[in-house]
Amino acid sequence: MTYEEHLDEVATLLTEEFDMSDETAIQMVMRAQADDFFSGHDDDPSICTLERAHQDAKTVFRKYK
Repeated sequence: MTYEEHLDEVATLLTEEFDMSDETAIQMVMRAQADDFFSGHDDDPSICTLERAHQDAKTVFRKYK
């Protein structure tokens, strides 16, 4: 998946796994992105996988809630 698709998937997983609104999930992903959490993903799109999206959703939730 592309970098943008990965960010969308992380936001979707946040809504599904942590029972939050789309708006809240998107804001969390945007904060993580602004904090360069996803910078490696942009540099190496091969890490933009569904498995990694699940890991990232958990990390983003813990770090940016």
